[in-house]
Order: sequence, then structure tokens, then C-alpha cells
Amino acid sequence: MLGLVLVLLVLWIIGGIAGLLLKGVLWLFWVSLVLFVITAVFGFVRGLFSGKRS
Repeated sequence: MLGLVLVLLVLWIIGGIAGLLLKGVLWLFWVSLVLFVITAVFGFVRGLFSGKRS
């Protein structure tokens, strides 16, 4: 699961950079930014609740 979250985060970063570099697709940057934040929060929450309980 961690691997999937990391791959998605990298893809969102690449999409955001492409959105900034390519003229006319600034919307791609904003979509990538929102997806990055959602994925990061999801991964953080999953990490909190999947930890070992002592």
C-alpha cells in the first residue's frame, strides 16, 4: 500500500510540473496539487490507523 501511495505522489508531482511548464495547461497543476494533498492525507491517515497497538 505504501508503494502505491508513493507512486501516486510522484505522478502528481510530475503532472504538476508539466502543468507549470506547458502553456495552456495550468489547470493540470491545480488538479495535481489537489490530488497530491488528498493522497498525502489518505496515506497519513492509513499509516496512523494501521500501526501496531501496544
